[in-house]
Amino acid sequence: MAADARKTALFIINTVDKGRKTLDQTLEDVFEKDGRFSRKDISFIYVLVYGVLRWKKRLDRIIENFSDTRFSGIEHRVLNVLRIGLFQIVYLDKVPVSAAVNTSVEMAKSFAARWTVRFVNALLRRAAREYKNVTFPDMEKDPVSALSINKSFPKWLIRRWLDRFGLQETTALCDAVNTIPPITVRTNSLKTTRERLVDSVRPYVRHIEITDYAPSGVFFINPKAAVSDMAAFKDGWFQVQDEAAQLVTYLLNPQPGETILDACAGLGGKTGHIGQLMKNSGSITAVDKDKKKLIKLKSEMKRLGVLTVKTSVCDLDIPLNGKAAGQSFGMFDRILLDAPCSGIGVIRRNPDAKWSTSKKNLRRYQEKQVKYLCNLSDHVKPSGILVYAVCSTEPEENEDVVKRFLNKNSRFDIEKNFVGLSSNIRSLVDGNGYFKTSPYHNKMDGFFSVRFKRIK
Repeated sequence: MAADARKTALFIINTVDKGRKTLDQTLEDVFEKDGRFSRKDISFIYVLVYGVLRWKKRLDRIIENFSDTRFSGIEHRVLNVLRIGLFQIVYLDKVPVSAAVNTSVEMAKSFAARWTVRFVNALLRRAAREYKNVTFPDMEKDPVSALSINKSFPKWLIRRWLDRFGLQETTALCDAVNTIPPITVRTNSLKTTRERLVDSVRPYVRHIEITDYAPSGVFFINPKAAVSDMAAFKDGWFQVQDEAAQLVTYLLNPQPGETILDACAGLGGKTGHIGQLMKNSGSITAVDKDKKKLIKLKSEMKRLGVLTVKTSVCDLDIPLNGKAAGQSFGMFDRILLDAPCSGIGVIRRNPDAKWSTSKKNLRRYQEKQVKYLCNLSDHVKPSGILVYAVCSTEPEENEDVVKRFLNKNSRFDIEKNFVGLSSNIRSLVDGNGYFKTSPYHNKMDGFFSVRFKRIK
């Protein structure tokens, strides 16, 4: 099945390149429709897809070096065949060079002309012999190009990181983002304790630890089976959720008996956490514009034993109680807006975001984020809480959104009194009340969050 695994990896990368679906959506579609792959094959597909997307720009430099054809003239499907083959040669010691080359040639044969197949064969064979001799831009003369190509990031992102962080920290940040992250999960306290979860999972993973900041978090590497096949997962003992995302719910600080709105609830990662912190007492309304996601959210809440959630299909581009909304919402003690964003803070888990996001996207997301906050603000009770969160590290989606929202809404101010929050978590909140995490500094996804309080 290894050949089919490589063909599937090529299909996934080609699909992502078209820009109509994210990597997560594409992977979900492929594996829901095709159940013939073994666990080993699925693992290999993930390695190829994530590896190529993570190191695409560095791979392209090597391809360009050995190509007799102008790089811009290489058809995108051929280019992806070359990337897959070269990734195996450069990064996968256990794959024989002959296997990497021959399977790439066979993939090219399925759609390309003979001369193109010969081109693929010749380039990969030469690259296998000489890729270590390829030169990269000089760091001192051109740090933007050097980091962009050697660390495989778009130039526009490298430029802004260099301006904000300097060379040393930008280099370290690139390395942290390019590191394969562990699987991080959150203990479901409605059903078990973190200690029992660790004991249950330990025999089935290579290494397991508790998280540094999140009091219910656990992370592990190299599970022997799919996470969804673990008994602890089937019994609802945990949800897969990065540590930074877990901490956002602690900032929301939902209390038993309260009314909570989880806006942009998605598949329910934070919804489940809210339910467990509320100890199944109170009311949670989970909204999203994607009906399919809410169906899955309901199933997830059942697995976790969260009993207080009701769902509603809702487009936050429209005021919640307007005629166009077709429904009416009341007032809430707390609202969580986990807003749509560029995803730059989660590139290490979603490397496709490196290439699908542009500087222009940041402004577009900002407009949507401010609009969503304003549309939700009317539904916060007096003295209530509105938490804004994004998995982005960029100012346009962070501080700039906060400033624009506060300029439009004098009824709110930034809440800086985090009573009940551990000193460990409070250490991630600066003097402005901004919660920030980083793959480099904190070994978790890059998140930004702020807690607004209604003061009028």
